[in-house]
Amino acid sequence: MKAQPYQEVSEISHLPAPDSTGFITHYVFQYIDFNKVPQYVAAGHRFSDCCFLGCEIPSEMEDQIGRTCLLFPRMGRTYNVFRSRLYSGEDLYEGYDPENEDSFETCFDSRVFTDYKEKGKDCTDIRETLGRTLHDRAMSDAMNAFLSRFDPKQVVAIMGGHSQRRTDASYKRVALISKSLTEKGKLMASGGGPGAMEATHFGAWMAGRTLEEFEEALEILSVAPTFSDEGWLRSAFEVRKKFPQSKYCSLGIPTWFYGHEPASPFATHIAKYFYNSVREDTLLSIAKGGIIYSPGSAGTIQEIFQDAAQNHYATFGDPSPMVFLGVDFFTREVPIYTLMEDLLQRGKYKGLMLSVTDDMQEAIDTIMAFPTPALNHTSFVSETGEESF
Repeated sequence: MKAQPYQEVSEISHLPAPDSTGFITHYVFQYIDFNKVPQYVAAGHRFSDCCFLGCEIPSEMEDQIGRTCLLFPRMGRTYNVFRSRLYSGEDLYEGYDPENEDSFETCFDSRVFTDYKEKGKDCTDIRETLGRTLHDRAMSDAMNAFLSRFDPKQVVAIMGGHSQRRTDASYKRVALISKSLTEKGKLMASGGGPGAMEATHFGAWMAGRTLEEFEEALEILSVAPTFSDEGWLRSAFEVRKKFPQSKYCSLGIPTWFYGHEPASPFATHIAKYFYNSVREDTLLSIAKGGIIYSPGSAGTIQEIFQDAAQNHYATFGDPSPMVFLGVDFFTREVPIYTLMEDLLQRGKYKGLMLSVTDDMQEAIDTIMAFPTPALNHTSFVSETGEESF
């Protein structure tokens, strides 16, 4: 018999009532401060087979928690180990003031990365590694809850280099493709960083806007072409303020492993991980609607072969389209498409949609040709599940 999933509670307003026997059973409480609900504690509810993750438990409540329950402390990390929802740009850059560039150094995202560097990527301290692992588990949990609102084949990813400049024609091309696919009902995803990744989320952010507005926003961004240029983050927040988005969303999946690359604040929903291996596998596995590959270096090449392996073994069901954006790059400079095409013709892949093109519309048409149920989840959805407009 399939195990019953635990019901998760991360808001005081959602605290459950006991069953007919007076017990509260099979719940996971995340970061709840029970000191703030003395009436709930005073009611004397009994808890069985529950998990308390990072909760504040008053002493008078301790006897109500049975031996079958699990209790995890808050652990005192810079970050919330048991976060129950995805990040947003506002969350990651809490404390950042666009008028004061130096404030970036003390914003939430920078503080976590500084702590991560000080303790080391290969840290062996069990308290720290446990904290990172539990945080990443929480991210995956929150992301799965978010993705449950969409058909799996709605999710389309764009991969490409972090060094792609905002002033490059390739950046604009990726952004326009993402804008169009978002407007057609796709949920665009990327590694959530700068370059082609930012272009993905910038395009999704400008969905529903005119091409004139798109060009105006791109002009604002062009003052800082790369993430190492002064004003890169400030100009992004300027675009966000001038062209607010409340209808369409996108999913960024960055990592503190490459924390020197700032996360794009254009992604409305952000699952930021400590472990890059988990992040990479997650990004490739959720893109069941296909992946568009823009030119990149080692990281992009790794992603291509990892995606190819998933498609070969049908790890997540039907093979999803692989679209290579850049004929010269993927057939001559780095001839991965040529290899994939040869393997497909020799029967190594079954049912794989494979294409290479320089044309934006052809890339869009290839993705849209992949069989997908009617798309009707294009609006921005808040973490509470309510429409934001």
